[in-house]
Amino acid sequence: MPEPAASSAAPVFRWARLEDLSGPEVHALLSAREQVFVVEQACAYHEADDLDPVSWHLTAHVDGVLAACARVVDPGKKHDAPSIGRVMTVAAFRGRRLGEALMREAISGTRARFPGQAIRISAQAYLLGFYNALGFEAEGAPYLEDGIPHIGMRLAPAQARPAAPDRSAGQA
Repeated sequence: MPEPAASSAAPVFRWARLEDLSGPEVHALLSAREQVFVVEQACAYHEADDLDPVSWHLTAHVDGVLAACARVVDPGKKHDAPSIGRVMTVAAFRGRRLGEALMREAISGTRARFPGQAIRISAQAYLLGFYNALGFEAEGAPYLEDGIPHIGMRLAPAQARPAAPDRSAGQA
């Protein structure tokens, strides 16, 4: 596949359930995840798992090309709270801060779909600072998942904004 040309185009985000993606979209998504998590990280594991059908899939396209993706697993399927995982950027698009934009969209979309709930992640340990900067806090001790050091992290529920005071009371 040819390398995409450098582009300053903003990513176009799309949220979808697995059944709402076309065959070619599912293929592109799973192929990209497999390239990053299985091939690049040299980690043999079942990449397409039973959580895909109970998740929201977030994709980021740049100039019509899949550049990054993540999935949000429904509460109660992996953790008590919704969890963001399978966060990755295609190699040709790295270094453009797409990961940060993707995570901000993932957090925003997760909060909209599951209001008032915390968000959980199982972060690769070397990304601890990245996720801390997004507001996640480590919980528990590091552990190995598929031979890679990980740490559980949690983002507290969004705080409700206090209502503006009613300035009409007592005024004539």
